[in-house]
Order: sequence, then structure tokens, then C-alpha cells
Amino acid sequence: MKRFQRIVILFILIGVIVVTYGLEFYGKYTVPIIMYHNAEPAEVAGSLNSVSDENFEYQMAFLKRHKFNVVSLSEVVKAINEKRSLPHNSVAITFDDGYADNYKHAFPILKKYGFPATIFVVAHLVGREGYLTWAQIQEMERSGIDFGSHTLWHPYLPDLTCDQQKKEIAGSKFFIESHLGHPIHHFSYPSGGFNDDSKSLVREAGYMSACTTNRGYSRLNQDVYEIKRIRFGNKDDVYWNILAKLSGYYNLLRKTVKPN
Repeated sequence: MKRFQRIVILFILIGVIVVTYGLEFYGKYTVPIIMYHNAEPAEVAGSLNSVSDENFEYQMAFLKRHKFNVVSLSEVVKAINEKRSLPHNSVAITFDDGYADNYKHAFPILKKYGFPATIFVVAHLVGREGYLTWAQIQEMERSGIDFGSHTLWHPYLPDLTCDQQKKEIAGSKFFIESHLGHPIHHFSYPSGGFNDDSKSLVREAGYMSACTTNRGYSRLNQDVYEIKRIRFGNKDDVYWNILAKLSGYYNLLRKTVKPN
């Protein structure tokens, strides 16, 4: 009898835990937005911000195999503005900095799987050694890759005056648009750092959204000018780790970091 009572108590405890966490997570699904930087050959990939072409292929194949709905950043932002939910298997892909290896190693794999992505380029670094060229950017655009701004020179915005921030934010938008011949809609804060001036200037410049890292106070990405993203790299090659990051509840488990 005592054994039966212990089993009953155990099931009650499990039920309480399930209900408690279920209520905590209920209605708090957030479309995961992946953040990459470098995509490199396996023999050199190893830093926190780097993913090997082999692991990038594995991660994209994971999305395909598990029938994830890979959407553009614009679709995510539109859904947030309309207070509309996307399917719970949705995911968006972004890259920061605009490295040349994005074209050489990531772009062929994105084309293979037919996945959209957004690449945030540092405007004055385009065409320099190690970075994308304007010709590569235009070729990638024709295959469904979107481009946004990551400022003119990649400064840490909270360290700048309001006028300096405006030059980096609005100036980069004008510079990129003048080369591409069409508007760009998305911005990414270098190192994820921003303040109230940054957000206001991004909005005033005409951007639809701004992405950060894990900084800010909008845990559920309800503010389109501080969209949290999830870092992916070379260490994300374990099934359960990837699944957890793409669950849509990962932001609830992460520590909130101040914006600046």
C-alpha cells in the first residue's frame, strides 16, 4: 500500500510540474531567429562566431528533415506588427557582418534547400578583403537572400553621441540603398548594443525592424526594434541542443541582458 501511495504522490508531483511549466510557457512561443557570423571550412572553423560548412549543411538539413517552416525576417516582423502567430515550426535565418565566406560556403547550401535569409552588412566594409562585394550581394539577392544594415563601420552604438549614431544608422541605410537601387528594411545593432536613442533613430530612418543578440527587455520579441536572436555556431551539432534552440521557448530560458 505504501508503495502504491508513493507512486500516486510521484504522479501528482509530475502533474503539478507539467501544469506549472505548461502555464508558464502557454502563449509565449516566439519564432526562433538564428544568428550566424562566419561560415568557414571545417579545418578553420572553431570560434564562437563561426560555423563550418559541414555543420551548416547539417543544421540546414535538420530544418528540412524536421519540416521547419523557414521564413524571411520580413515575414516575422509583419506577423509581430499584426499580432499574428506564425506556425510553431517556423524559423528565420540571419547573418551579421557580411563576410565573404557567407557567399562561398553558406549561400550554396541555402540555395540547395531553398531557404531565405537576411545578411546584415557593414556598409563601408563591403568590397574590402574578407567581405562580400556588391556584385556578390546582388547575385544573392536574385536567389532570395535579403540584405540589411549593420551600420557604416560597426561601432558599439551606446558609446556614441546621438548625432554619431544617426550617421551610422541612417547613413548606412542611404549608402546601401544607393548601391542596391532599392530600399532596405532591417537593421542589426553591432554586438547587440543599443539605447533609447538607437531605437528612435532606427525607426526615424525608416527601418521596419532592428535585431539584437540577447540584449533588451522584450523576451517575446513583441518590440520589432529589439528582436532577440539565437546564436548558432560550430558547436551546434547535437540533435537535442538544436531542437531546444528551435523550440520557440528558448528565449524564456535565457538570462535577460541589459541593452547597453
